[in-house]
Amino acid sequence: MKKACWIIAAVAALSAVTFGAISCTEELTKFEETRTLMDTFVTITVYTSDEENAEEVISAAFVRMEEIEREDSIFDEKSEASRLNRDGYLEAPSEDFRQVITLSLDYSQITDGYFDITVQPLLDLWQTGLWQESETIQQSRIAETLGLVGWDKIVIEDEKIYFTVEGMEITLGGIAKGYAVDEALDVISDTGVEHALINAGGDMRMLGAKPQGEPWLVALVNPDNTSQSLANFSLSDKAIATSGNYERYFDPEKKAHHIINPKTGYSAAECISTTVIAPSATQADALATSVFVMGPEAGIKLIESLDDTECLIVDADRTTIHLSSGLSRYLVQG
Repeated sequence: MKKACWIIAAVAALSAVTFGAISCTEELTKFEETRTLMDTFVTITVYTSDEENAEEVISAAFVRMEEIEREDSIFDEKSEASRLNRDGYLEAPSEDFRQVITLSLDYSQITDGYFDITVQPLLDLWQTGLWQESETIQQSRIAETLGLVGWDKIVIEDEKIYFTVEGMEITLGGIAKGYAVDEALDVISDTGVEHALINAGGDMRMLGAKPQGEPWLVALVNPDNTSQSLANFSLSDKAIATSGNYERYFDPEKKAHHIINPKTGYSAAECISTTVIAPSATQADALATSVFVMGPEAGIKLIESLDDTECLIVDADRTTIHLSSGLSRYLVQG
């Protein structure tokens, strides 16, 4: 693979992480478990002096993530998300589901609509073969479907969430995983554990630093040569997430991918990958998707307007890398 392409692969592989040497204080020991959850591998790492307590803490965190997955997955016909998509309304939503929808609309407003959970009808179009059609047919079908898209067509009332247009559907793939990571980390924190990390397929959040105050070291790794990395980050009490068009394509030529611009109906084309560091995994998850859709110029401008938030963007030209002004304080040199 040429170097330009390797750069993209390196950013894409946020889920492949490396950590600094384990350091223990007060007889703290590292405990870790990986499970398949939310369509990815989730690894929970905690430092504690009690093995039995570690197992209970990790198990409770996974249970919390499973609770959220059960309500947010559109592939489970019993979930709240599926029922909302099927019926166009949801009576008495759970607090979790209501919160995820509320946060989604908040990020839609912050990003001027570039983050939009109502793009599922467009995803369905591409999934069912729109990429095989002529440009004229694509434009026509997208124009028809865009009427079903729009975050401002979702209404949240005290005991009800509903769509204002029949046929709308949501997908929570750009925010639910981050929200689940945040909630699971809260469960861990509530037990008194002070050093932990959750990695949900690249959506990551840290609780504190490692023992003795060492930061967590996160490497953006080249999946074709894991001895190489694009960047290494030194993080404590932060979250990091990456969005990229490197895994999920609708067509064999890999021209149509799963990150859709809700304003055009086509796959976002200005970036190859975006990595966001933020205070919460929910924020990092939603903003990584948003910046990818917005493109480098608008994406950097958005990130610069937000407190305590930084990003790294790889341009569609596969060679240009854009960094927000404060990202350097998290970069490890060498």
